[in-house]
Amino acid sequence: MELRACPKINLGLHIVRKRTDGFHDIETAIIGLRELYDTVSLTPAGSGSSVLETSGAPLDCPPESNLCMRALRLLQREFGAGEAVVKLHKAVPSGAGLGGGSSDAAAVLRAGNQVFTLGLSDAELETLAARLGSDVPFFIKGTPQICTGRGEIMTPLDLDLAGKWLAVVKPVSIEISTAEAYASVVPREPREPLRELLKRPFEDWKTLIINDFERSVFEKYPQLQELKQSLYRSGAVYASMSGSGSAIFGIFDSRPTLELARNKLIFSHLEQL
Repeated sequence: MELRACPKINLGLHIVRKRTDGFHDIETAIIGLRELYDTVSLTPAGSGSSVLETSGAPLDCPPESNLCMRALRLLQREFGAGEAVVKLHKAVPSGAGLGGGSSDAAAVLRAGNQVFTLGLSDAELETLAARLGSDVPFFIKGTPQICTGRGEIMTPLDLDLAGKWLAVVKPVSIEISTAEAYASVVPREPREPLRELLKRPFEDWKTLIINDFERSVFEKYPQLQELKQSLYRSGAVYASMSGSGSAIFGIFDSRPTLELARNKLIFSHLEQL
């Protein structure tokens, strides 16, 4: 069984407080992309042992530590799923704040549920997904959500960006781990709930909807701040860093022309929402 594992972007991200369990309470709006994706396939291995086969961009960890294998091992431990060959083709850049690895893990959970006829509901899959990572449950739902708690508490978001264009850019050489981003961030209570801010006119988002990671990440990586400004110069109505970075996205009223798209040191992706 083969599935597309699409990434996400964050429309605003508030780091609200540090929790006693070491995590942070956050508030963020997440929407999924459609035309940028990894490809994940899962095939029963019969009498063989489970293995992860990869192509495309190289992994940033040993295969057994990859979220795909962790998702498969979770299904095996909890529900007796069989051994499988997981094939992963990576197109979504790592360390970008796009949730590519989390989306891959969710794809393995969904594929394993069907291939091994485990009969798990979406709610049960979301509970399992939360054990793998805070944003993995979003990729089980896949529809726009306001995410709170560690990111695993979701409520539907009614947001219509149909017809607008999305550009995602990322320096090839800059990858930012979640741990690195959280190490320098200062939690703060937002003045107004993000859901209410997103109801404001689209042209007002630029000054209202903020990713709290940007201040510290931009200090360390000024190239990312320059990329954000380049999207505004190209006509973006709203631009932001996604998640903990290092991808920057811009939303445009019409299809943009991006000069930096010809720069081989910059990953770029463009799609209509």
